[in-house]
Amino acid sequence: MSKTGTLDLASGLGGKIKKEEVKSAVDEYVSESEKLVVGAMNFLVYEKYHGYYGGKEESRKSNSDMVNKYYDLATSFYEYGWGESFHFAHRWKGESLRESIKRHEHFLALQLGLKPGMKVLDVGCGIGGPLREIARFSSTSVTGLNNNEYQISRGKELNRLAGVSGTCDFVKADFMKMPFSDNTFDAVYAIEATCHAPDPVGCYKEIYRVLKPGQCFAVYEWCITDHYDPNNATHKRIKDEVELGNGLPDIRSTRQCLQAVKDAGFEVKALEYVGLAPQGSERVSDFLEKAAEGLVEGGKVRNEGVIWKKPNRKSGIRKLEFL
Repeated sequence: MSKTGTLDLASGLGGKIKKEEVKSAVDEYVSESEKLVVGAMNFLVYEKYHGYYGGKEESRKSNSDMVNKYYDLATSFYEYGWGESFHFAHRWKGESLRESIKRHEHFLALQLGLKPGMKVLDVGCGIGGPLREIARFSSTSVTGLNNNEYQISRGKELNRLAGVSGTCDFVKADFMKMPFSDNTFDAVYAIEATCHAPDPVGCYKEIYRVLKPGQCFAVYEWCITDHYDPNNATHKRIKDEVELGNGLPDIRSTRQCLQAVKDAGFEVKALEYVGLAPQGSERVSDFLEKAAEGLVEGGKVRNEGVIWKKPNRKSGIRKLEFL
């Protein structure tokens, strides 16, 4: 992490959250907001957002600000401990974390068949670690779509430092309502991002709309497997911990995600299974650790890497599992 990013932890987490506001932002993140209007004033009465605290799933799905609040709080922690790419990757023996992350991103670019000059969209791009790596690796132009103000401002600075501002840019928008014309991009990918969508079919339909016919959408998706039992208290607790620690409204099953993408019009090509701070920062660290504990203990949540193709015509579904 650069010195600038490191200082964010001490001086304030960036975006709209100031150092002295971190604690109240954490309170809001773990709470469900209910507005009460008294005269001209709006007062927030907090109930708990997440299942880990007894909150309701529908409340999380309907409140898009929850995801923004999560990333306002967590981004500096992510960059400090993880680097510029906020995603998991298989790690081979003798391979560093950074090497595994780069390999994971290069694999995605190769599976998409990216070629120099292509126009690519990164849906839910974070601070742009993957888009910078993929743009350099494939000599493509990559646009990062993100609805979080702080992450975009941070990403633009990192683009400048990396010297890729000419080929990589950011657009601030909701991926449920993309500000792009139909058939704009030669390829689209999302890395552990569309799991934040309140409606997966709606999200995938938007991706389908902006992708050129015959081209591919690749995604690493968070899913639960068929082993998950919603009536098992331990399974439920683990799922709640992962959702809390990762700002997720709900973790969907692999079957739900595959059906959603088919409903959006895609055909499936391939499927791979893969798996000094201001007051309040300790609690941010706590809910991030809850995510880690849930993932390690559960083994019930996996990342799904999928290549989805926008067909030129109706065709059958082809599915290939990489072991």
